[in-house]
Amino acid sequence: MTTTKQNHFYSAFDDKTLLVQGELDDVVIHIKKHLGKSENSSILIFSDSTGATIDFNFQGTKQDVLKRLDMFRSPKQKSIPSGPGRPRLGVISREISLLPRHWEWLATQSGGASATLRRLVEEAQKKSSQQVSTKQIQERVYKVMSVLAGDLQGYEEALRALYKKDRKTFFSQIEIWPKDIKKYLKKIGKPIFE
Repeated sequence: MTTTKQNHFYSAFDDKTLLVQGELDDVVIHIKKHLGKSENSSILIFSDSTGATIDFNFQGTKQDVLKRLDMFRSPKQKSIPSGPGRPRLGVISREISLLPRHWEWLATQSGGASATLRRLVEEAQKKSSQQVSTKQIQERVYKVMSVLAGDLQGYEEALRALYKKDRKTFFSQIEIWPKDIKKYLKKIGKPIFE
């Protein structure tokens, strides 16, 4: 396992050129300004943490574009729901099923079952967000490579080197690629070759 800080940053490419990097809101607003009144875009937005492309509609005004960002926001950033639990504090009541021995153990914990479960979930989230496997990083790099560099010379050899963790061959194959693509792939794939 490789330890890495999981981020929620995005990178936008206009053809083979890096246009902007940052949080999704900032990236989308920058792209909207870049496009001006044009609503058609060949700009690709990648998640730095997953390599997935984000499909975004830039039609309409800046306010229209900002409204569309809501679908990408986490539940914490959206409006507070009403219902059971403590919605104002972000606590939502839901049903869970546990075996009797689990309920017995929870009953012996200080703070009660809910506090203990929240603490256990927080600890598990912290551990999983800090550990990203080599395979996950390779998949992230592959996703970006297939979109940005799939038609470039040395693509297949670079891809084989990526999965073999062959730093020398990987870097030699991407050396002639456009500088922004090369720099981005090195950045998101860095843990593989360290």
